[in-house]
Amino acid sequence: MASFSARLSRAYLRRYVRPLVCGDEGAAAAAEALNLRWPWPPAGVAEADPEIPGEWLRAKSPRRATLLYLHGGAFMAGSPRLYRSSARFFVKAGFDVFTPTYRLAPEHRFPAALDDVAAAYERLSARGPLTLAGDSAGGGLVVALMLRLRARGLPLPRAAALFSPWTDLSAGGASVRANEGKDPIFTRRALRLAARQYLGEASVRDPEASPLFGDLSGLPPMIVHVGEDELLLDDSRRLAEHAAAAGTAVELRIFTAVPHGWQLGAAFMPEARESLREAAGFLARFAEA
Repeated sequence: MASFSARLSRAYLRRYVRPLVCGDEGAAAAAEALNLRWPWPPAGVAEADPEIPGEWLRAKSPRRATLLYLHGGAFMAGSPRLYRSSARFFVKAGFDVFTPTYRLAPEHRFPAALDDVAAAYERLSARGPLTLAGDSAGGGLVVALMLRLRARGLPLPRAAALFSPWTDLSAGGASVRANEGKDPIFTRRALRLAARQYLGEASVRDPEASPLFGDLSGLPPMIVHVGEDELLLDDSRRLAEHAAAAGTAVELRIFTAVPHGWQLGAAFMPEARESLREAAGFLARFAEA
């Protein structure tokens, strides 16, 4: 059974966020609505990196590894500070966490976001091995980044955690239709609007935009979490199926009655803490190997 806080979050998102994100008010209103301010933000000061735009949150000893966290926001919104609650959970698990900033659509279209996170990854990987995590658009960026790294012969991360990754910008999954009306945030129209804002004239089937269409062989182990009522359910389910068929180790878990991006509610939602705890444990197994 879903927790009270999960049900409350779904009701809030459906009433106040979904009408703006649906696209009726335009792309600017949708982007503003996606810059969610969850209550009870965690305390602590994030450290800027002099070389790479973004924020560090440092773990106290014992330190496990460095995690590069790629934030969501449908490529139109989001920033490191909005994702500190998720980042701080990994910090408590022993990771140094860096959340890079990347250029946003529509001012900066594909592949600007991927170029920026790839540059951050290359700088940080020169300092030591990395793990990756990301949610929504950021989860899709994680997979696209790994495809680019493999294609260029660059070191891959040790493992990756994906939260409701957006891996198919064509909105071709069956859940996009089946969960229309169930998802408390998104509609098919909203997904298509965000995809076009980001892609411009680029193809929705370009693997660096929609990594579901890429060759998923030879990638690091992945853990994928998604909600059963999300439009993006099949973006995760098909990613896990394709990765497993390609010989890549993957763990998929489908959560009940949680909203998209529920990990942002770690301060008040038990399902968020459970998801982050499981993902941190998964990453730690490979970071310490």
